[in-house]
Amino acid sequence: MNKLLPIMLLLFPCCLFAADWPQFRGVSSNGFAADKGINTAWASHPPKVLWTVALTDDGFAGPSVAGGLVYITDHWKQQDIVRALDLHSGKERWRYCYPEAGPDIYGHARATPAVCGGKVYTLSQLGQLHCLDARTGKKLWALDIVKDLGGKTPQWFYSMSPLLDGNALILCPGGMNAAVAAVNRHTGKMLWRGGGSDAPGYATPVAATIHGIKQYVIFAGAALLGVDAASGMLLWRCPWTTPLDAEVNTPAARAHFNANAAAPIVIGNTVFITTGYQHGSALVDVANGKASVKWCTLAMQSQYSSPIYANGFIYCSSDPRKLVCLNAATGAIAWQHDGIASGGGLAAIGGKLLVMDGASGEVILVSLSSDHYLELARIKPLGGESRTAPVLADGMLLVRNRKALACVDLR
Repeated sequence: MNKLLPIMLLLFPCCLFAADWPQFRGVSSNGFAADKGINTAWASHPPKVLWTVALTDDGFAGPSVAGGLVYITDHWKQQDIVRALDLHSGKERWRYCYPEAGPDIYGHARATPAVCGGKVYTLSQLGQLHCLDARTGKKLWALDIVKDLGGKTPQWFYSMSPLLDGNALILCPGGMNAAVAAVNRHTGKMLWRGGGSDAPGYATPVAATIHGIKQYVIFAGAALLGVDAASGMLLWRCPWTTPLDAEVNTPAARAHFNANAAAPIVIGNTVFITTGYQHGSALVDVANGKASVKWCTLAMQSQYSSPIYANGFIYCSSDPRKLVCLNAATGAIAWQHDGIASGGGLAAIGGKLLVMDGASGEVILVSLSSDHYLELARIKPLGGESRTAPVLADGMLLVRNRKALACVDLR
């Protein structure tokens, strides 16, 4: 078997391994890395930066990792550039370019590529969906979620990442009865479109089973939705519209404040959501086809960083400059720590959090404990503004700022 392994890896270069990070928020879409035994003694054994690769998008699109390759969407002039880099060397293996004329608003590329079965799926800010061969970058199929799925581009353009679920690829086009759509990941053919007609938000959808029903939880522009995974039928809806200052109530302002962007967290038969702009967080209880807010708090306000849930507690960066731990059952503050700029995002490994300071670019190692804030160490692989959560795959930590992607060896 050991003699066959190298041959198998050549034949199937994008097989998924336990320590891959193949889509937004990792294998289980919850921000937890599968790695074990990584170096966390950063003070005595400082991690080494293996490589740094320049990026030209000037934004914050995140990477994914599968089968020893790093996939990320870059941008130059009027083109998006999907790039595949060797995880251990940073050497570019291939790139695929296509015209994309969207505006530069903190960069062009937004979505994290999704990888499965030798295919890579990318979504542009204007809704161009591409399926590429993961080994060569060859285009296999493409569609436009606005033109082909009846989508309605949100104010700040598409930012959610595609969600892989079996043979389905889950998207959030928005538009008439198109809050959610499922397409066949092999062919791009639409399986269904539904979930009502809510305008899209910016959060990546989540697959969950609530009260025994498989569904997709969608954080749309003005509501949290539960949509049947088999049919696309809307199961429940909970309004969530950020309040406006009465003195600033224009169409542009209304669109801006419907910026629901952090991924929802499903906890049993409840869903946790968080937003910025003084709206805060809530735990939504789903029962008998209805959804109601169980509790609300202003203690955690995340514009776009997605929380980590562990052992009954929720961890997330929060405006203005806090890292907060909440009791998921009650919403009570377990602890909060000032001085960490929000927006950088989090990942988890074992009993530890990897927290990106959104302003300084420092990666802070924090104990995943609800007792108190315990900082273990800090490193600064790149520095500078970063709104991208750390990614950990095969013992490698990937971080980016607006100008570069870096790989840090944590083995």
